[in-house]
Amino acid sequence: MSEDLRPPLTTTTSLWPAGAVLGLALVVLVGFMLVNVIASPRVQRTPTTVAVVVGGLALSPTSPARQLCNATESIPANVLSGLVNPVNSVVRRGGLIINQGAGDFDCVEPFSTSHASPSAILGFYEGQLTTRGWSLFSQGTSSGAPQSLFQKAGSDGFYWIIGVTVTGHGATSTSWKLRLYQNSETI
Repeated sequence: MSEDLRPPLTTTTSLWPAGAVLGLALVVLVGFMLVNVIASPRVQRTPTTVAVVVGGLALSPTSPARQLCNATESIPANVLSGLVNPVNSVVRRGGLIINQGAGDFDCVEPFSTSHASPSAILGFYEGQLTTRGWSLFSQGTSSGAPQSLFQKAGSDGFYWIIGVTVTGHGATSTSWKLRLYQNSETI
């Protein structure tokens, strides 16, 4: 038995298949990035003017509702712009932030506005908030009190709701409350 012993065969492993897979992955990644850039252009902001209702209530230069509701600074900027007040509005006692840090944001602030009817208060908010991008999605009465509810998608990924409810009307003033809360539904 005299067989000639030969050394084992040597084979070379090619890196071309691995390189082809890597190249294909890079082409697909760059392709998706280009589709994303083309399909999702940046949002261009156009300045809007604030509505002025002729014969209606004027916008107050200060916003007492912002002082209480934004004390925790947890409201997105695009939602904060909706916290406006009509002139001659004063804060009444009883404002509070419900669920501070324990879930959805909820702020309630009672006001009184002199020389204003309930319809003027609701009309003020309809004009001001729709101009600021809020949608009026409910208007009617709650337990006999007229109210309007507005909704807007916040930049934090949640829907926010502003509710204005007239709670009383006297000879010289109207009592109402403003409620801002974060809806638990995400966008």
